[in-house]
Amino acid sequence: MSDEERPSRTAVVIPAAGRGVRLGPGAPKALRALNGTPMLIHAVRAMAASRAVSLVVVVAPSDGAAEVKNLLDAHALPERTDYLVVPGGDTRQESVHLGLKALPEGVTTVLVHDAARPLVPVDVVDAVIEAVRDGAVAVVPALPVADTVKEVEPAERPGDPEQVVATPVRARLRAVQTPQGFDRDTLVNAHATIALTGEGVTDDAGMVERLGAPVVVVPGHEEAFKVTRPLDLVLAEAVLARRRANDGF
Repeated sequence: MSDEERPSRTAVVIPAAGRGVRLGPGAPKALRALNGTPMLIHAVRAMAASRAVSLVVVVAPSDGAAEVKNLLDAHALPERTDYLVVPGGDTRQESVHLGLKALPEGVTTVLVHDAARPLVPVDVVDAVIEAVRDGAVAVVPALPVADTVKEVEPAERPGDPEQVVATPVRARLRAVQTPQGFDRDTLVNAHATIALTGEGVTDDAGMVERLGAPVVVVPGHEEAFKVTRPLDLVLAEAVLARRRANDGF
């Protein structure tokens, strides 16, 4: 069977092994409740809402894979999509790598999605997948930056004034979201090639950039924001309330 005839399967890897310290003590960020349902479940449903997605791989905390599996089993998820839970690593990069290793052979397109972006609309997911299937090896959804951005020399002590060193041209800047989409072989090669220490990378497209491969941007959505701080939870609840009022769920 030629590459043109081979069916294109799409899988999503959701690294959800982090602790989410900026949201304060308690459960891992991905397991925090949003309208009574863990954020992770919202994120999984958002990915599975795309008919193109046939598999969602959740990378759980290394000591919490069974708990996350039970969580997925306890919530209603689209039956057309398969779900898999694997234990993660110490960094996001390592967790994504472990998720990639769990993918079956037939997957050709891979999305990597933040569990902390629970409300991404399905149109964004579909746009990323379509761009990869149209030939892009790496795709990121992004929005124009609303604020003027300053590059500074970081202060030696927290709270001290910082010296501005440059003002990037705002029209050329984009705030990147997820899911990021990839040709599977390209992303696997990036993870095998780009060896980083410490916390690793927080942006898989950045690894592909370092290989010299092209990365393209498709329009993101304001509701695909990342729930990082307590105020973000308030905003996410408001978005869900508006959706229930408009859509009846």
